[in-house]
Amino acid sequence: MSASNCVVAPIENLHRNLLRSVGATLHELSPIGALIEGFDLAGEIPSEEILQALESVMANRGFLVFRADQALSPENFLRASCWWGGRELHSTHSVHPATPAVNPHIFRLSNDPSEGILGVGPQWHNDGSFIPQTFSHAGYHMVRAAEQGGGTYFSHQAAAYEALQPGQQEYWSRLSSVNSASGAVHPLVHQHPITGHRCIWLHLGMTGAVVEKLPTENNFRLLDRDSLTQLCRAYASVLDEGIEAGYTTQYEYRQNDCVFVDNLAVAHRAAPQAHLPSSTQGTRILHRSTVRGIHPLLPLDGLPAQLDLYGPSPFGDGIWQPGGTGFRWDADAPMQN
Repeated sequence: MSASNCVVAPIENLHRNLLRSVGATLHELSPIGALIEGFDLAGEIPSEEILQALESVMANRGFLVFRADQALSPENFLRASCWWGGRELHSTHSVHPATPAVNPHIFRLSNDPSEGILGVGPQWHNDGSFIPQTFSHAGYHMVRAAEQGGGTYFSHQAAAYEALQPGQQEYWSRLSSVNSASGAVHPLVHQHPITGHRCIWLHLGMTGAVVEKLPTENNFRLLDRDSLTQLCRAYASVLDEGIEAGYTTQYEYRQNDCVFVDNLAVAHRAAPQAHLPSSTQGTRILHRSTVRGIHPLLPLDGLPAQLDLYGPSPFGDGIWQPGGTGFRWDADAPMQN
């Protein structure tokens, strides 16, 4: 049985029937994710029973795609974003001048600099790694799909954990990452609050240090250059290998698609095609929202929720890299987040 089959639960009939009761259909996507058709995101707010069912499906399968034939207004996209997790927007990004009404809650991405911010998210990451209580969910609204494609890769982080060798699982469970921009500290392995599965979690474009809790004593050390390089490459590899193993997928958006992601269950990265210039593939415009977290990813016992990367390391020698994209584990890897 593959790692994905162990932890990616099929959709329950109860959840399918709830959606049918409001005239919508709920389908599994392969190998992860779920698709909802016939559901009007601009209509009445769903019942609490339906919202909890959808949030459970999202936690188990990683993301939900709401398919629509008509355009969705930015206001209705943001309203639907507040159905999950902390039930309110938590926005920390810059605002592009082309953003509708210069709304601070919309992160507008594009392959045309006059339409949105370029080149975001080329490496595996989860949104909000720079705050202790990371975003619970994120939303992606494809305002304009490029003619030649350019989607997003999603990887199920519980299935990725199961794909690790037992020795890797034990080692990674003793590691905590330090965000390069803020010093926020998060465990490399956490237990998902809804599914209970153990999930891996690391930002490959915004990590300034990784701290190991030593197995034989209550003490910590910093990973050095070689160890941190190996860790980042192994993390990227296990998520990339999920394409063949059945827990990673490239989702290709259709015009007007709305995708909502459980930010504690799946990592994501932009497909390289998403960053091709508009002259090559046509203009692509994607709106992103982020939702207030309610389940902080607390670091291992003995570590604070935040460290001062701009001060001296309290753990001795090793990689201690503040600012920007942090430690560059691959000199050729594009990094912008």
